[in-house]
Amino acid sequence: MSNAPLMPKATAVWLVDNTALGFDQIAAFCKLHPLEVKAIADGEAAQGIKGMDPVLAGQLTREEIEKAANNPSYRMQIFESKVRVPENKRKGPRYTPVSRRQDRPNAILWLVRYHPELLDAQIMRLVGTTKPTIEAIRTRTHWNSAHLDPMDPVTLGLCSQIELDIEVEKAAKNAPKPMEGEEPQTLLSVDETTSEDAMAAAFATPAPKTREVEEEVDADAVFANFKSTGDSDEDEDER
Repeated sequence: MSNAPLMPKATAVWLVDNTALGFDQIAAFCKLHPLEVKAIADGEAAQGIKGMDPVLAGQLTREEIEKAANNPSYRMQIFESKVRVPENKRKGPRYTPVSRRQDRPNAILWLVRYHPELLDAQIMRLVGTTKPTIEAIRTRTHWNSAHLDPMDPVTLGLCSQIELDIEVEKAAKNAPKPMEGEEPQTLLSVDETTSEDAMAAAFATPAPKTREVEEEVDADAVFANFKSTGDSDEDEDER
């Protein structure tokens, strides 16, 4: 609850009409200027405002009023309720400034590409978009798909890094667990990818393949072909 009453001027009107408190005391409690409280008492301000009883509203107690009436230097303290009423959060997509709305498709493409585990509802909360837009970007049917460039929504100012980390962590917790006996697919460590064996295997050129068994050349068959060719030439000459 705030340090000031819900309706400061209406509360001041009631205190002026129903108590013997000083202008400074009423002004300090209602967060008003003492001259404004004096104008209310003189009928020059807050005309037509109905006074509100702070005792019935649960913002002040009778004991507190009597204590202040007996001591002009005492300042009343507003009564804080022990029951905390949660603030109503606005439902719906996040509001995005007009100057940033053109960057939302690029941010959606970045989230879809680099965080495929995120649900559509999570992307909607991060960048303030709609489900049809996300689906169009996923399936490359968006009207501007050819010119989209994936960009980090944090860099674009559409969400904070903390909000992005929270959504990614939620998505990781809700991700399906691997089957028994199936090793999760993870990236290799830096030590494994930069070791001497790994670098040698990456840059090694494959050796040319050699025939393990060379074809055997039959000399009789080769000369037989030459002989048959020569006989056919002599027959043509005789003709």
